[in-house]
Amino acid sequence: MPRPPEDPVLRSSRREAIVVLLMWLGALAYTVTYCYLFGYNRSFESLKFVWGFPDWVFWGIIAPWSVCLVLSYLFATFFMRDEDLGEDPEEETNAGGTGEVTDA
Repeated sequence: MPRPPEDPVLRSSRREAIVVLLMWLGALAYTVTYCYLFGYNRSFESLKFVWGFPDWVFWGIIAPWSVCLVLSYLFATFFMRDEDLGEDPEEETNAGGTGEVTDA
């Protein structure tokens, strides 16, 4: 028995969810790895500051989150698209069944 054609809304939603999941996993891996490698076991004298943040906080959290913000905007603007959801259901008729609206 042949499979029914896949709904284009479902296909588009799945594609968008995969892209968002991959972006999230990439940001998570980078942030956790960078902060672990450069944030722990440091002496106070080795700390440098970038815009008032310790360097490991800036490069491990602020910078990647800023990149994710820009990528999210670009994703929503250029990658996501509207899909036709089909016909709207007809509006329900009043209790009389005539389809006319009456004032009560």
